[in-house]
Amino acid sequence: MRSVCVFCGSSSGHDAAFASAAASFGQLLASEGIELVWGGGNVGLMGVVADSVLSTGGRVYGVIPSFMEKRELAHPQATELVVVDSMHARKAAMAQRAEAFVALPGGYGTLDELFEIITWAQLHIHAKPVGLLNVRGFFDPLLAMVRHMSAEGFIKPPHLNLFHVAEQPVELLRSMRVHVAPQGDWLGEKLASDAR
Repeated sequence: MRSVCVFCGSSSGHDAAFASAAASFGQLLASEGIELVWGGGNVGLMGVVADSVLSTGGRVYGVIPSFMEKRELAHPQATELVVVDSMHARKAAMAQRAEAFVALPGGYGTLDELFEIITWAQLHIHAKPVGLLNVRGFFDPLLAMVRHMSAEGFIKPPHLNLFHVAEQPVELLRSMRVHVAPQGDWLGEKLASDAR
C-alpha cells in the first residue's frame, strides 16, 4: 500500500482517545512511507491525522471542495491540495488516488464516505482493502447493525468480509495487507470478479 485514504471526523469527539488514535495512525503511515489521502481539512480528527503524518516526515494529499476552502478549513501545510467543485468530485478524486481506505471515528460524512466505498467493493468497482479503526469500540453499534442487516437477508454473508476491523493501527494495516476481495455478486450469485 503506497497510499491510504482516511475518512474521519471534522470534530475531535468527546474522548481524547480518538485524537490519540488518529495521531498514532498518522505516525504509522508516515513511518511506513504510506501517503495520506484525506479531505484536506485542518480541523478535528482530520487535522490531527494530517498533522501527525507531516510531523513524522510523511506526505499528505488533500482534496477539498471550494466552498470549504473559502471557509478557511483547508490545511495550510498539505503536501498537495486539490480544490474541486463538489463533495461528489472530492470522493471520486480521493478514491482514485488511494490504494486502501480506513475510517476513524466520525459522523455523517465519515459514514457516507465509508459506505460508498464499501458499496463500490460489493459491486466489484474496486477490490481495494477497507478498514475500520475501532477505537474504544466506537464502531461496535455499527457492526451490530451490519450483522443485523445480513441476518435479515439484505447483505450476503460473504460481504461481511468487505472490510477489516481492528482496535490498533498496526493490527489494522497488517490485516488489510492480506485482503482478499470476496467473490460473488450482491445478489448472491457466483461472479467472475472484474474488480480493479
